[in-house]
Amino acid sequence: MKMKNSIRGVFGLLVILIFASAKQNPSSVYLEDMTYSYLALGDSYTIGESVPSKENFPYQTVQLLAQAGYDFHSPEIVAKTGWTTDELQDAINKHKFLPSYDFVTLLIGVNNQYRGRTVENYKSEFESLLKQAIDFATGKADHVIVISIPDWGVTPFASGRDSRQISKEIDEYNAANKMLSEKYKVQYIDITPGIREAATDPSLLAADGLHPSAKEYARWAEKIVALIKQQL
Repeated sequence: MKMKNSIRGVFGLLVILIFASAKQNPSSVYLEDMTYSYLALGDSYTIGESVPSKENFPYQTVQLLAQAGYDFHSPEIVAKTGWTTDELQDAINKHKFLPSYDFVTLLIGVNNQYRGRTVENYKSEFESLLKQAIDFATGKADHVIVISIPDWGVTPFASGRDSRQISKEIDEYNAANKMLSEKYKVQYIDITPGIREAATDPSLLAADGLHPSAKEYARWAEKIVALIKQQL
């Protein structure tokens, strides 16, 4: 009996210490007794072309959330370098998804612009993808985050091309996806001004001289985390 009382006493002391530690340092324990899911839809910017996979923005996002005390599964990424809106749609049609996701990000369109497709064509296909993203988030529009298209016209890859025209077209595409984001009341992050700093700051670009570096993706992740925290 004395042994049992001793064990109970030690266990009770441990419980008290754990709760005391949590009060002093809330981030040391998970803030919610659940694990969240995150679906990232896109193209090369989403998979993080030319950077290690753990340094793309979806992975950096869940890493920052974990540091803040939120438990997230590894991000489920449906994206591939070179994909346009219709190619992402085709991949979605073939992919086996979970029944639902707590959060969804959507970043797509640069390859539509690169291939010279019209903004009107982009709007139609992007709208369809956006509605699906909302469905994946069980209809919670504020749990869907659209990310603006980066301006590759400022990168070394665009050398010899009309960078002003590229920037103009990117702005037109982003005006379209922002308008649709507002229409469907989803969250929107404009990362385009930040990546334009790469014109004078090469540290924001990966070694291929086209895609963002891990440093730049970290800035995107911080913005995404700020929006996600508002919903948790």
